[in-house]
Amino acid sequence: MFTGIIEDIGVVSNLKTELDNLHISIKSKITHELKIDQSVAHNGVCLTVVDINNDEYTVTAIKETLDKTSIGKLQMGDKVNLERAMKLGDRLDGHIVQGHVDQTAICTHLKEEKGSWVFTFKYDSTLSNITIEKGSITINGTSLTVVNSKTDTFSVAIIPYTYKHTNFNTFRPGTIVNLEFDVLGKYVAKLVELNN
Repeated sequence: MFTGIIEDIGVVSNLKTELDNLHISIKSKITHELKIDQSVAHNGVCLTVVDINNDEYTVTAIKETLDKTSIGKLQMGDKVNLERAMKLGDRLDGHIVQGHVDQTAICTHLKEEKGSWVFTFKYDSTLSNITIEKGSITINGTSLTVVNSKTDTFSVAIIPYTYKHTNFNTFRPGTIVNLEFDVLGKYVAKLVELNN
């Protein structure tokens, strides 16, 4: 379980393909606090630490993960939003995030306003995921509030702190991101579907 509050921005330091798997090495200031078998969210994708070497650690993404997320599009030097699993008893500053990406979306527009940014995203609505106005959404692991919710698009407003401390500052129109829709909303949508 995660909260969607990003702890660090890691940098991709190595990528190695082995059969259908991708081994991703990340340099991060939190590496010294990690241990083998620990879960870490990478742009919202929960992956297991398999190796640690000084300030660099490695995780492995399997074909299922590569097919359903943007993790396979990472390149050397890319910035990655990182969050370790939450501790039982900690404050839940974001919202309940599983680290299980539902689908990807594409950034279609960004607008700089006086002191903030508004990012708009388009997603495939045929996959039965929905957003609601003022509901929660996780974009690349970052817990955010939906504004301007439509059938297949939505926007989020980004404050300067979030812009500086996540990889949102690298997004441009055309950037592909990972989405995890609100888990409570997914259960309600499934119940409605089953009762119709």
